[in-house]
Formats: sequence, C-alpha cells, structure tokens
Amino acid sequence: MDWPISEVARMSGVPARTLRHYDKTGLLTPARIGANGYRYYEEHQLLLLQQILVLRALGVGLPEIGRILAAQVDEVDALRGHHRRPLAERDRLDALAGTVSRTIAELEQSRKDGYPMTINRPENLFEGVQPSQYADNLSDFPEHAEVVGRHAETMSQADADAAHRERTAQMIRLAELMVAGHPADAEPVQAEIDAQYRALIQLRAVSAEEFRAMGRSCVDNAAWRAAYEAIASGLAAYQRDAIEAYATTRLS
Repeated sequence: MDWPISEVARMSGVPARTLRHYDKTGLLTPARIGANGYRYYEEHQLLLLQQILVLRALGVGLPEIGRILAAQVDEVDALRGHHRRPLAERDRLDALAGTVSRTIAELEQSRKDGYPMTINRPENLFEGVQPSQYADNLSDFPEHAEVVGRHAETMSQADADAAHRERTAQMIRLAELMVAGHPADAEPVQAEIDAQYRALIQLRAVSAEEFRAMGRSCVDNAAWRAAYEAIASGLAAYQRDAIEAYATTRLS
C-alpha cells in the first residue's frame, strides 16, 4: 500500500513543500512518482519520516540526520537508538529542572532570611547543564558550531565553566525582565540581547538573518527550548522575539 504526498502531509503534519524539499535533497525519496507527477510513499518511507521527525525534535540538523539515516541498516536497531535519545534527554531535563528548582528555593529562602545565599556544594548548581551541550546543539548552524568547537578546545575547564555560568545568568536576567513585564523590544531587554550578540561576534561575524535564525531556534530547537522553559515558562519565545526586535532595529 502507498499514500500520496497530500495524505502523508496530513498524517504527519509535515507540509507537502517540506516533503518535496526532503526528496530534492535526498533525505526522503518517495517510493514512486505517479503518472500524474505526484509523489507516493510506502511504509518504509513513513518509518524514515518518523525517524526524521524524532531527530528534528531532538534538535538534530538535517545534514546530520542525512548522515544518520545513510549509516543505518536495521530499522529496529535504528529505532532503539532513537528511543534512547529522548529517554536520555528526559533524564537530563529532569536533572536540569531539579537544579533550577533547588536554586530558586535557596535564593528565595536567603532573601526571606535577609542573608546572602550560601552554596555548600557549588557543583550542584551545574547538574544537568554541562557546558558542552551549547556547542552540541548548534547543528543547525554548522559554521558557528565549528568556530565554537575550536574555541572550546582552547578553553580551560575553569573558563568553560565561567562561560556556561554567564550564559545561564543571561537567561535568568532575561527571565526577570520578562516577569517584570518588559516587552521584548524594551531597552533593558535589548541591552541584554546586545551583550549576547557582541559575545557571538567575538568568535565570528553573524549576519542579521543568521541571528534571527538563532532566535527562532530558541523555540524550534527542542533542547534549546527546554533549557529556556526550565528557567521560566514563555522564555524561549521571549528570547526569540527580543532577538527579532534587535535584528530589525540594530542590524538591518
């Protein structure tokens, strides 16, 4: 049995134009092209599409997905491998959520008591939020990922930890502005985005459109979105909108 592209689009939620793009790039070739020019897909192609969607949901870029699919032999083994990814991601997010919850509780208690927060075990601040994950989740921006990777290799562990703490601090500052009611294009918010952009261009030039794409990935990339949402609900979209405003007013 096979299904036309329109039916596959309906079942999967993937637009037909995206399916045609997957065909043109060799990522997902239909089983056959009908006399009417329509693409038709069989069960094998539907299984491949499921794998593509699972990997996309985990933040894997299309080039890497193509390499993963090309290297696969057995579909069951491949699905077992993909199944392990969301399970591992679930465990990581559980750890991340627990880490942030503990920190919030300790900060709130210290403010209530009127004393500075005392960190008895500072390593607990970074459970589930290893610095390497930033570069690992840049697969949709291969040029930037390459530069970040080279830069990371030159950093000491102390420098890498400091950079990661600053990225987390940026997210928390942005969350505080969001909760305070500042719109995404407000000056305090744009000042935070300016600091983020300047940190990016220390490594390489980043165009307005690429910066916009990075902003959209805060929502579209599952791992990035989860990291933002663990800090505050709605923060991923707030970051995206703030970057869009910054790119429009300062980079265009």
